[in-house]
Amino acid sequence: MNEQAIGLIELTSIAAGFLVADTMLKSSDVHLLLSRSICSGKYMVLIGGDVAAVGAAVHAGCTAAKGCLIDQFVIPKVHPEVFAALSRSRPVEPDGALGILESFNVATLIEAADTAVKSANVTLMEIRLAMALGGKAFVTLTGDVSAVQAAIDAGRAVIAEAGLLVNAVVIPRPHPHVYREVL
Repeated sequence: MNEQAIGLIELTSIAAGFLVADTMLKSSDVHLLLSRSICSGKYMVLIGGDVAAVGAAVHAGCTAAKGCLIDQFVIPKVHPEVFAALSRSRPVEPDGALGILESFNVATLIEAADTAVKSANVTLMEIRLAMALGGKAFVTLTGDVSAVQAAIDAGRAVIAEAGLLVNAVVIPRPHPHVYREVL
């Protein structure tokens, strides 16, 4: 994957979601990372590519969404850890503390995960988006205690500013069985 940017559109309608995904893919040279219905009857389209292409695709998708748009974003220069955590493309070994950020929506959580990993020397373990979560999303990350605390504080600020924070915790020395449940 050679993406430099990530874009997301979250919609109230599943039918509109398919239309928006098609519009985005036809409008620019982007890669579809995720396109699916999510809890509480919403739909999400997540794309990657170069910054200009992702921006153009998100703009086209928002136009096609008509009155069904919940949220949208483009993150230029997204941290590579975000792609890995979204796809769970590689297993991550726990390395010290465990941090968890939880948001009421998908878009804000992804922005917070990107901010968190850019703010401290941590590894994103997984980003879970809305499925079997009542439309919520969360990210788990690991690293030394001070780095995890700094990352959680930075991510929490993004979610809290949007008024969508469910919770944010740091567990300094999680029991191995807790890590087993995360992995």
